[in-house]
Amino acid sequence: MRAVTGLWRWRHNPLRRATDLAEAWVALVALVLVVVAAPAVGVVAGSLSRDALYRSVREQHERRHEITATVVKKVSQPPLDPDPETSTARDAHSRVVATWTAPDGSAHRDRVVARLTSPRAGDTFALWTDRQGHVVGRPLDRATATTHAVLAGAGAAAALAGFVEGTRRLVVWRMVRRRYARLDRAWDITGPDWGRTGTGS
Repeated sequence: MRAVTGLWRWRHNPLRRATDLAEAWVALVALVLVVVAAPAVGVVAGSLSRDALYRSVREQHERRHEITATVVKKVSQPPLDPDPETSTARDAHSRVVATWTAPDGSAHRDRVVARLTSPRAGDTFALWTDRQGHVVGRPLDRATATTHAVLAGAGAAAALAGFVEGTRRLVVWRMVRRRYARLDRAWDITGPDWGRTGTGS
């Protein structure tokens, strides 16, 4: 609103300088970009991110399979947890040696992280693997993909708004510097005669 009122205020003001009107126009253009362009960029970025993430969700669900593994024994030193979403809750999981059959029919035995608090030999748990039986992370779900897409859109909108505001401040700063430089030059011309009788006559 300040940009609009600034333009209206300077419209017929006899004290208006060219830079005053230019600053008001710069502020108005920046306001329009922040209010209109930034949300539009956010929507486009969020939509593109969502489409890409949804494709990733489909691909992961096609390539990753949830199978049932059987505990052989508990171990104290586990391998690195392949699922980053479970790494924050590491204490709620156990490290075990387990066996499982891959979707392609091959048998496997390895150290893995199990969602069991007190695992015993013979206990079963869910495990995500690829078709060949290699342990992989749990596939991304649509809800998480949607959240990431929303965050990407909001980040893009905020980045554009920040860029526009930074550009506006830079342009105004340069205008003010030029204005002061012109004032300094004008003072250099009139300053030596300031206060003298008959100056300007």
